[in-house]
Amino acid sequence: MRVGVLTGGGDCPGLNAVIRAVSKSLMLNCGASVVGFEDGFLGLIERRSRDLSYRDVSGILAQGGTILGTNNKANPLKYHERGGADVTDECVAYYNELKLDGLVVIGGDGTMSIAHAMQQKGMNIVGVPKTIDNDLMATDRTFGFDTAVSIATEAIDRLQTTGQSHQRVMILETMGRYTGWIALEAGIAGGADIILIPEIPYELDHIVEMVKSRENRQRFTIIVIAEGAAPKHGSMTVRETIDSSPDPIRLGGVGNVLRQQLEELVDSEIRTTVLGHVQRGGTPTASDRILSTRYGAHAAELVRLGQFDRMVALQNGKLTSVGLNEVANKTRKVPIDDPLLSAAAAVGTSFGINLGDHK
Repeated sequence: MRVGVLTGGGDCPGLNAVIRAVSKSLMLNCGASVVGFEDGFLGLIERRSRDLSYRDVSGILAQGGTILGTNNKANPLKYHERGGADVTDECVAYYNELKLDGLVVIGGDGTMSIAHAMQQKGMNIVGVPKTIDNDLMATDRTFGFDTAVSIATEAIDRLQTTGQSHQRVMILETMGRYTGWIALEAGIAGGADIILIPEIPYELDHIVEMVKSRENRQRFTIIVIAEGAAPKHGSMTVRETIDSSPDPIRLGGVGNVLRQQLEELVDSEIRTTVLGHVQRGGTPTASDRILSTRYGAHAAELVRLGQFDRMVALQNGKLTSVGLNEVANKTRKVPIDDPLLSAAAAVGTSFGINLGDHK
């Protein structure tokens, strides 16, 4: 058996742990040889790959990034370097030349969408759900998410001490794209007073009222805002647009926008911190290392059984697999009836609006 592996999209804590688990499982249990594609789908397009030895994938469990490299612009369905041409046939030809029996694709929603299309072209593909945003359909958890939440929570803890010392409003902007999972879980873990997420459009007056009430009581306020959050009847804050990317819209800056709005309405000094790529770098948490290992081993088992066009998933605490079509071109948002929302609201956390009205 000969199996390929690649990491697509943005980097994420736990990628190397998955590469290790996939490769070692295939080598030890199937006697397979493993081929690593460099820089994600770009390696397929540019015919760049290398055989991975057992030694290559040893000692990388805790290592951040990806030993194979990745790329979030190389979409074989619409390759920007050739004017948006479809180069999937060339990728399939290279896949066949390498005599691969299957390909394990590690990535987020964009990567899974590409993987599903490539499966239809004749490749045998198994997907592994990766993203700090935790926004993939059909799985309760993606690896990398726990690490991002841990990093954001630590930032909130640190901001709270300086906020208390100076009686300030401290705003922390997290990643998450069009979903609020990172902001929600980190906000709860860090005891944020206000959590603003894309799924719940906020009202500025509601936030001002909350801040003013705390000025007379605790004298500081912690606000966690997801980069995709937007005011009621307003729009998301777009930092830039990159036409060559499969996901051209880059969100960011909403924390500073909120600061400017609040400065005219409250007495407290306000500071904004944008975490940015800090959430995606560094070593994975113990939880993500374990989840990555479980995902990688299960992906290898799917390959062994010949169960392709599937993505490994975690549902109700158990590993399973779902069709790539269930994940492709879909986004899992925070549902308004999520227990996390009601738990946070029960301890006085504001979501910038009356939740009852939003429901």
